[in-house]
Parts: sequence; structure tokens; C-alpha cells
Amino acid sequence: MSTLTLVKKQAEFILNTPILRQIFLPASKVFVKYSGYRNMGLRQDDLLWEENPIVQKAISRLPAEESYARNFRILTAHQLSLSHDVLPDSKAVTPEEDTPFLTPYILEAEAEAREKDELDSIEVKKH
Repeated sequence: MSTLTLVKKQAEFILNTPILRQIFLPASKVFVKYSGYRNMGLRQDDLLWEENPIVQKAISRLPAEESYARNFRILTAHQLSLSHDVLPDSKAVTPEEDTPFLTPYILEAEAEAREKDELDSIEVKKH
């Protein structure tokens, strides 16, 4: 299973390698455009799989207003999906608004889980 920390390291490698950046950056922009989640009022972090203890912990750490906004976006997207509709362009999420709001909390929770695993696996040897 891939962690967000690993994905972030891979993304940094791609962005720091000029030829990979020339290939993947335009492809990712096309993918985001055709995925349509912004037309449903969602941000990228709204799409993350939340049936995971790390993500659940990150969601619980969100500020109340961000948590409310996230729930509202998800409910709006469900309603739009049921009615087979999308938001008008004036209300769709713009690339500038589509910033990671949950990712920092997930990275923090992953680091804590990794540290806990390391501390739990320490073996003390007697000489």
C-alpha cells in the first residue's frame, strides 16, 4: 500500500527531473481537467480514500470550518451526481482554490504512525 509520503517523494522526483516534468505536468493537467471533480465543487483532497485510520486521524484534526466546508462540498457533489448535473463555471472550483488542505495532516499522521512503529519495535539487548 502506498503512503502519501511516498507519493509526495515520487512527485518531488518527477518535478525535479526536467524530462519527467515535461511529460507528466501537462498530462496531469489534462487528467485533472477531464476528471471533472472541480466541476462538481470538489477539491483534490476531497477525493482521498478516507476508510483508513491515518486519513481518519487527519480528518479529525481538521479545523471545524474546514471540516464543515469539506462535508458541504461532498454533499453538494453527491446531490449534483444524483441530478446528473454540474456546477456553473462561476461556482466550480478553480485551480487556485484547489489547494491541499488535508495532505499536511495526513503527512503528519503518517510520520507519527511511523515513529510509533519504530518505537514499538525497539529491542533492548542485555550484554
